[in-house]
Amino acid sequence: MKIKFCNYCGAKVEYKIPASDDHKRAICTQCKAIHYQNPKIITGVIVEHEGQILLAKRAIQPRYGTWTLPAGFMELGETVQAGARRECFEETEAKLKNVEFFGIYNTISNSQVYTIFRAQLDVKHFTATAESLDVKLYYPKDIPWDNIAFPCVEHALKRFVKEMKTGFTIALEDIHEDFEGSRKTGYFDN
Repeated sequence: MKIKFCNYCGAKVEYKIPASDDHKRAICTQCKAIHYQNPKIITGVIVEHEGQILLAKRAIQPRYGTWTLPAGFMELGETVQAGARRECFEETEAKLKNVEFFGIYNTISNSQVYTIFRAQLDVKHFTATAESLDVKLYYPKDIPWDNIAFPCVEHALKRFVKEMKTGFTIALEDIHEDFEGSRKTGYFDN
């Protein structure tokens, strides 16, 4: 979504390239404040329990009714680890232990950065919430691969399943794939 008015004084903005910059920015026509639009940070967690992976079926758009790992946008004033725990609880009511960093996934088409952790269930309790239609543990062979919400989730899950056998690493991956519900297809802000 394009910025039209200044967040500080309410005046109109115009798009120009500020001195010593290389991108057009929204610049206030009155107070001269520069407004930046930057990638959104999403944090999430792959939760494992006795060889199974916890997935949530989305009850919200985008990608309503598809499966995903517990994840969502960070809140102001929280760390990525705290955000991953919060999102997991909001979507599944699961409490975690042994939370470790797993990787960063840059989703180019939506200007999003996913920070993904891996963890184990602290106790075997999880349930659907207002944000999830269903929550299930899946053995890797039973994951509904044809109904995964986002390319970055599929990439992270496939890597996780592979590394369950070989040992876990930390990775950085750029995801260029478009998908139904992406900014390019009209769901997210431009």
